Amino acid sequence: MATATTTPSARELELVEAAYAYVLEYGLSDLSLRPLASAIGSSPRVLLFLFGSKDGLVRRLLERARRDELAVLEQCRGAGDLGDTVRQVWKWLSTPKHAAVLRLWVEAYGRSLTDPDGPWGDFARTSVTDWLAIFARAQPAEIRPTPDGEAQRTLALAGLRGAMLDLIACGDADRADDAVARLIRALD
Repeated sequence: MATATTTPSARELELVEAAYAYVLEYGLSDLSLRPLASAIGSSPRVLLFLFGSKDGLVRRLLERARRDELAVLEQCRGAGDLGDTVRQVWKWLSTPKHAAVLRLWVEAYGRSLTDPDGPWGDFARTSVTDWLAIFARAQPAEIRPTPDGEAQRTLALAGLRGAMLDLIACGDADRADDAVARLIRALD
């Protein structure tokens, strides 16, 4: 099992990627080691050896999802002002090929609220902090530390999160796009 001081083996990295693809398709809610292991060419015993427990595996999968999230944030760095950043984030969020990772984020976000002691622990809080930070960098320095600056960032995040949830739930891209366009105008 890899620890903070050891490097994961190639097989461990391969299994994390395969398990990540599996949970993108099937979710985490009913994750069972036996079907997962079978689907990814491993065994429950190997998964327990490498990750310590099912919770340990879930934590690794959420770390993997977080890498995807941080990659999106990195793409949005330097997009311009807050409106431009929201526009760029929405472009990524509303791309159909990202729907699976968004469903996983929503599932992990919800589970972190209902089971804060589980492997998803602070997934929601950390996610909010990460997104607010990218929006803060898009604001002028003089606005950033003010209550108005904080409220603008919160509005941006809440609006995007709501539009994303609606898009995932209903598939109504036109309505969600219109809502985000209005959000951007309100931020400007």
